[in-house]
Amino acid sequence: MTTKYTPLKDHDAPLKVLFTGYLCTVAIGYLFALIQILFTHGMADGKFGLSVDDIVYSYYGNRSGTALEVKLNGSMKENASEQERFAIMKWTRDGADANDYKDDGIDKIIEQRCVMCHNKDSGSLPDFTKFDALKSYTTQDEGATFSSLTRVSHIHLFGISFIFMFVGLIFSFAETTSTQYKCIAIGMPYAFLITDILSWWLTKIHPMFAWLVIFAGMGMGISFAFMLVTSILEMWLFKPVFIDGFGAGYLQRRDSTDASIADRIWAVVKTVARSIKPAALFVKDQWLTQGLPFVKNLIASLTKK
Repeated sequence: MTTKYTPLKDHDAPLKVLFTGYLCTVAIGYLFALIQILFTHGMADGKFGLSVDDIVYSYYGNRSGTALEVKLNGSMKENASEQERFAIMKWTRDGADANDYKDDGIDKIIEQRCVMCHNKDSGSLPDFTKFDALKSYTTQDEGATFSSLTRVSHIHLFGISFIFMFVGLIFSFAETTSTQYKCIAIGMPYAFLITDILSWWLTKIHPMFAWLVIFAGMGMGISFAFMLVTSILEMWLFKPVFIDGFGAGYLQRRDSTDASIADRIWAVVKTVARSIKPAALFVKDQWLTQGLPFVKNLIASLTKK
């Protein structure tokens, strides 16, 4: 296969070390992100391990109880004794009255168990030194708020897309993967990232989309792992793996004149793309000649009224 770039195995050692250091660091960061998910979203139902219920409770909410109860039975369960949690939940169900807050000793429990993290210096965490902030969590649990989803969505879209850009850039120098597979592998993380973010909002609206969150997350992980492992193997273990090892058979199939399933799929995609282009031009022409003037006239008539 003719290449117009320097393959990973032929790069100078300093550049290989740079690429490998970045990939390994990002991989460790990805691993810690998964662990963090297990200890946050994964504890939403009070049980360790990520499940569909965890996703539903995190985004749609557990509508059977208050937000404070859900946290006390979930990710915050280990931070207070059963008796203390029962007292807080009883106070919540009795109306979360300000007078009972002190009379029932809830203020002391909050001060001892919660304020160490939930204070004015906690950043994104609510400040439980203020009664009103605590009171807001005694209403029905509706999961993530739209404002928090907006904040987290734009952070993830900007941050993770940069990670995938550099991983994809390194992977683009791979020579064992055909152009078709490269395009798919490099594009997949972005498609799954957008799907993942979109699924948060959809799950907020309806819990049935919780499965989509898991599916998109798995897709991102698989595509990321494929690019990372392939890049590292080509840089440091090209001959043992792709010449003398299990990768030799793959290279033979790749260079075979017989079209693979992926090649056939790629051919279909290109054919569909070519057929879509004339249709897109037709739609554009219709919009400019008929649709846009109609909209302008409609806006003008509404403005006059």
